[in-house]
Amino acid sequence: MVGMRDVAKKAGVSVSSVSLVVNGTGYVSHDMRERVERAMRELNYVPNELARNFYHGKTGIVGVIVPTIQHPFFATLTAHLQREFTARSLRTMLCSTADSASGEAQYVEMLRQRSLDALVVAAHTTHDTDYWTSIGRPIVAFDRNLGARIAQVSSDHAYGGKLIADLLIRTGARNVAIVGGPRAQFTDLSGSNTTFPTVRYVQTLEKCLSQAGIAHTYAESGEVFDLDGVRRAVHAVFDAHPDIDAFVGADLAAAFAMQEATMREIAVPGQLQIVAYDGTMTADCAGLPLTVARQDFRAIACGIADKIEAEIARFADNARQSMAQAPQPEIVPVALEERATTR
Repeated sequence: MVGMRDVAKKAGVSVSSVSLVVNGTGYVSHDMRERVERAMRELNYVPNELARNFYHGKTGIVGVIVPTIQHPFFATLTAHLQREFTARSLRTMLCSTADSASGEAQYVEMLRQRSLDALVVAAHTTHDTDYWTSIGRPIVAFDRNLGARIAQVSSDHAYGGKLIADLLIRTGARNVAIVGGPRAQFTDLSGSNTTFPTVRYVQTLEKCLSQAGIAHTYAESGEVFDLDGVRRAVHAVFDAHPDIDAFVGADLAAAFAMQEATMREIAVPGQLQIVAYDGTMTADCAGLPLTVARQDFRAIACGIADKIEAEIARFADNARQSMAQAPQPEIVPVALEERATTR
């Protein structure tokens, strides 16, 4: 493999001069630059991008922490994120906390040691908000509140819940079943606050249904990485509440609800309306195209990538201590698509 020493020997210059040309730092004469570049072409020398990034104090790598890539939502999110990062000459290092014995700790330590340029946190965390700000490195949270000084991108879940409620009220639903994650995540901080903004769609939906006098029940499906737990929760809801006329849940739960309705010979949408929340490919593969409150994955990924670049630049300028205001969270719209499973 051709290295800098080979280029230096071919060009008749020092290795440090080759380094200056390759890394674009310091002054070299026009003649010397031409000699080095000619030697590089003749030897087919390709600069080591990782080494060059380290020279500039960066790696070009962004860590992405998700609960599991088995879940359709996080598989879709990571695919869009990787595409956005690649377009910005950044590489993606993925951490699935459910599949890693050390969870997020290893990636946080890599960030501290500057083996990563930045970190995207898209997994539920029990750490206090001070923990994340104390790291003192670029972090962007997706659908997580990690502290006032941590940049954040979220979908407009409250509006998503309102869209679903308006649909069910308009179509005459009288008894609604909702399946979602552990209720403890609704208020995992003091008061009514949570580090998990996704629950706002359920909170808003329940509030609107109550105001409209529509009966509703909530069933926990367990942690997001327990995919079979979702199936069991949906099955249990149909057993316990045979009189429901509407079902709401994430794409996977809604797809399982469609299966249950088919097996129990319940007509959809005549007897039972089904609404999915997320908008992954799963909502298209449930037998009927599911009505869905769709999150905009492309806009989410673009927003996260924009904030990653901004945070990297901000920390490179040592501006974090002098920043007068906390970064403003970016809220990405949610849209309702009425399809075959609602009236």
